[in-house]
Amino acid sequence: MARYESMFQTLAEKNEGAFVPFVTIGDPNLETSERIIETLIANGADALELGLPFSDPVADGPVIQAANFRALDAKVTIAQSFELLARIRERHPELPIGLLVYCNLVHAKGIHSFFARCAEVGVDSVLIADVPIREAGLYRSAAQAVGVQSVYICPPDASQTLRNKVAEMSEGYVYLLSRAGVTGADQELQTPAAEAIDELKAANSAPPLLGFGISQPQHVKAALENGAKGAISGSAVVKIVAEQLHDEPAMLAALGEFIKTMKAATKQ
Repeated sequence: MARYESMFQTLAEKNEGAFVPFVTIGDPNLETSERIIETLIANGADALELGLPFSDPVADGPVIQAANFRALDAKVTIAQSFELLARIRERHPELPIGLLVYCNLVHAKGIHSFFARCAEVGVDSVLIADVPIREAGLYRSAAQAVGVQSVYICPPDASQTLRNKVAEMSEGYVYLLSRAGVTGADQELQTPAAEAIDELKAANSAPPLLGFGISQPQHVKAALENGAKGAISGSAVVKIVAEQLHDEPAMLAALGEFIKTMKAATKQ
């Protein structure tokens, strides 16, 4: 059984939703980043969504853009990022790990090489933020060839046609946006109508996880009440890193508390 499928099954048996934090690998440096990721796991993350550092993260707001720049300033490479992923996988064999990347990174050493490396280090899924689903076939085929799942974004205002396409193609989970635009925790959360989630389910989609603007426990509860199977929180997590850059113990303590609180909100 694939790791996402196993996770959702286990959570359903416990009547819980999934809480999935996002951070950028290498922020603020490689060593601290690894300790951050271990802290997320130790305090209740059900899965991880991780970004590879990139110089032009167009789908992200200022908080996550800054995280990318900190990682690049620390000279963190893609090769080092994959090595870190391999270490995380070795320590946590059952944990679903997803990557959120940009197209240029996939092409840097060739599409097939990229997905082969993902498979080698135990990455479960890849979401390419700047490739629309109508252009995704080549990437999805390369991913499927090595057993990596492809995740796609479903905008809140998606047409029925697009929603059905996402339901057909997205594997592991569907990244359901709470609103249009770029990532950010300061934006007001807009939970999509339960009908949108119902339509995804009617189309036999993978379980939807709600993302964008998830920064408080009530956002997680609202996502679950509307039928999502969990929530992804990125900017709110990365903001804690940014606020405590010069005090790692305080940073890790604050991250631990945030993850515990958000995970507690998934218990229905």
